[in-house]
This record gives sequence, C-alpha cells and structure tokens, in this order.
Amino acid sequence: MARPRSAVFLDRDGVIVAEVDYLVDAAQLKLIPGSARAIAALRRAGLKTIVVSNQSAVARGMLSLRGLSKITKALKRMLKTKGAELDAVYYCPHHPDFGRSCACRKPGLALLKKATRRFRLDLGSCFFVGDTSTDMLTARRAGMRGLLVRTGYGGKDGKHRARPAKTFHDLAAAARWILRNSKP
Repeated sequence: MARPRSAVFLDRDGVIVAEVDYLVDAAQLKLIPGSARAIAALRRAGLKTIVVSNQSAVARGMLSLRGLSKITKALKRMLKTKGAELDAVYYCPHHPDFGRSCACRKPGLALLKKATRRFRLDLGSCFFVGDTSTDMLTARRAGMRGLLVRTGYGGKDGKHRARPAKTFHDLAAAARWILRNSKP
C-alpha cells in the first residue's frame, strides 16, 4: 500500500492571483509575481498543489458556475505558460447569507477531505497557504500548518482568531520555506 502524500493547499485570490473583490471575469486575473514559479517548484519537489477557495460570487448571482469554470481554465492556462500546473481546484460556490449553508465553505473541511481521499494525503504533513484568518482557521481545524501571506488581505480580514504557523511576504517566500521544511 502506498504511503500517504503531502500537499500544499492554496487559496486562489490574494495568494496566486491579485485580490480584486469578487473576481467575476477571466480578464481580471493577474498572477501575483512569483506565484507560478512557486507552484512549479512545489510540484517538482513531489508536493501536490491544490486550490481550495470560497467563491460566493456564484451564490450572490454575480457569476455562474460556467463563468467560474471559464476563470479556472484561464488561470490554468496562465500558469501553464509559466511552467506551473495545479493538481486540482476545488471551489465552494455557496454562502449562508445567499441561499445555502454547506460543509464545503472554508473553514469547513469538506473540500479538504475530498482532496485527501482523491490524492491519499496525510493532512498532518500538508500546508495551507492563504491570506485570511478563514484560511488559517481551516488549516488549524484540519491539523495542517497554516501559512499566511501578506498579499491579498494579509490576514487583516478579522473574521476569526486563528493565528498562522508562519507569515510570509508572498507565495514564493512561503514555498521556499515549505521546501526546506517538508518531507514529500
């Protein structure tokens, strides 16, 4: 039986791409400098790279699931042109104030559990890189190390009292630390 793998879970907005408050069109996508190189380096080291992102613009009626799919395809194309690929992308399109509560919305763990089953991951050896206190709470609840980046909200969203294991300027700096401190 193969041993469980390690992964780096990534929030999308404010970590990989610039935060724009409700990204609803692929034309709004702008890679944060160094994010593609960081993802490529993590994958070369044998770590899975998995996006887990709340996308309430869908629940708010600002974006369709089809539109979200187009944005995801555009992001994957942008990353690929820079030599980077994601192993998976999981989104929660729900919001409790707009029709539906769910277990997949961070800090819920349903999307992480789905990825864990698919890739046979050991969450205790995984990392979660995010820009919000919600991302840090998600990491803590899953038993992962939460790494906060100052890009995007930089942890100043104030929604939860969840502290990161470490804080970095951006995904590139977090990736360098992960590569020194992981056992893929």
